[in-house]
Amino acid sequence: MEQSEVFERVVKILTPWAKNDEALSNVAMETSILDELKVNSARLVDVVIAFEDDFDIEIADEDVDSVNTVGDAVKLILEKLG
Repeated sequence: MEQSEVFERVVKILTPWAKNDEALSNVAMETSILDELKVNSARLVDVVIAFEDDFDIEIADEDVDSVNTVGDAVKLILEKLG
């Protein structure tokens, strides 16, 4: 799967939880999920579950801790799809 396809799917998954529409409309690999998109940290669990379901992967708790930006999520998902 191409990075661009994973990126698009990650953004689509994040959209319902993102509280900052302006940041969402200008989303990039370096966009912070919590700080810029304003995704509630408590909702991060839902986001990770959605990633797992959508991409049919399993993400360990310690891997979640390393996901701060959209690019981090894309990179992690690409690694899991391997």
